[in-house]
Order: sequence, then C-alpha cells, then structure tokens
Amino acid sequence: MDSFSLALGSLLEAVGELTDSDFAQPSGCPGWLVRDLVCHFAIDAQDVLITLVTPTPDPVTHDSVTYWKVSHEPSDDPLAALTVRLAAAYGEPWMLKHHVDDLGQAALRAAQLADPTLKVSTQDMVLCTAGYLGAYVWEWTLHHLDLVAHVPGKAGPPASSLARCREMLEQIAGAFPASWPDEDVLLVGTGRRAPTEAERAELGDLAIPFVLG
Repeated sequence: MDSFSLALGSLLEAVGELTDSDFAQPSGCPGWLVRDLVCHFAIDAQDVLITLVTPTPDPVTHDSVTYWKVSHEPSDDPLAALTVRLAAAYGEPWMLKHHVDDLGQAALRAAQLADPTLKVSTQDMVLCTAGYLGAYVWEWTLHHLDLVAHVPGKAGPPASSLARCREMLEQIAGAFPASWPDEDVLLVGTGRRAPTEAERAELGDLAIPFVLG
C-alpha cells in the first residue's frame, strides 16, 4: 500500500512540475506526446477508483505480477487513439493537470482507506486489494519513466519504486545482470530502449518481454 502511494504521489508531483511546453514533447510511449500520456494517467486513476469499489466474493485468481500479460510484440491498444483525441480535447495544459491531480489524489486517498485483504474484480481477474495496488506500482513507475524520457531536468521515479519494479520484471523474465542499474533493466526489459551490443552479450539467452496491461 505504501509503495503504491509513493509511486503515484511521485508521479503526480512530476506532472505538477510540467510546463506548458513540456506537454508538446514526445513521451517514452511511441506515438504519444507527454499530453497524451498525462491523459492516460487520468484514465488509470479512474480505473483504480472503480476497482476499489468493485468487491467480489470470488476466489483470487491473480497477484501483482500475474496481473500483467506478457508479450514479445508491442501493444496494439485500440484505446490509444481515443486517449490522444481526449487529451487534445482538454485544450489548455492546466485543465488536464488539474483533472489528473484531482483523480490522482482521490486514488491516493482511496488506497489509504482500502482494506488490503478485500477481494476486488477487474478485467475478468480477482485480486486482493493489496495485490491490485501492488500491480499499479508497475504502471505508475514505468509511465513515470515515459513521462520524463524527453523532458530534461524532471525527476524520475523513486529508487524504491524502480527496485520493486525490477523485482517484478525479474519474476517474469528472469534475472538481469546484477551490475545493471534498475532503470536500465526496466527500459531494456520492457523494450523501451534497445540493448547495446555489450548489454546484449551480457543478457545471453534471456528473453526480453514487453509487459502489457
């Protein structure tokens, strides 16, 4: 629960520090500007709020790691184009920033008030609340990296969030070289950056997944 709050709180702080011109810069998500990615955060926060009030008596089927589907092909999300149109509809960056902060702060409060043992349902999966919020540490942290990828001078995710996401990725893909910084593991391991020739040699036969929602 604390990891969720730290990851989301840091992301909201980063969004709050963006200038108007930053919104027109590319993000780390191919085809999306920073503006589009910030709009995606609003949708994510809404999903958190909806899921936390969708309890179920059904048995748990997934945890914070198995929540994520794994593919070796980039995502083809049909909602991506809708997100771009919705982001453009906000017009002024301050309007989008305000909405994201409003929803994000509500998601933070809801997470702090939630019973970690309560079972919730989302996307045909059942998780305990703690597991669901743990899955979102991945979402907030990876997208925090995407947010600042082409915006110089903005702080990235907290070190503990990066370390937790590395643990999750290594449960899926296997161990990366111990000498690699957590950020490089996440960028290479999710296909956000191609490995250098030296890095590829260190990886050996380790499969590089794209981890998708």
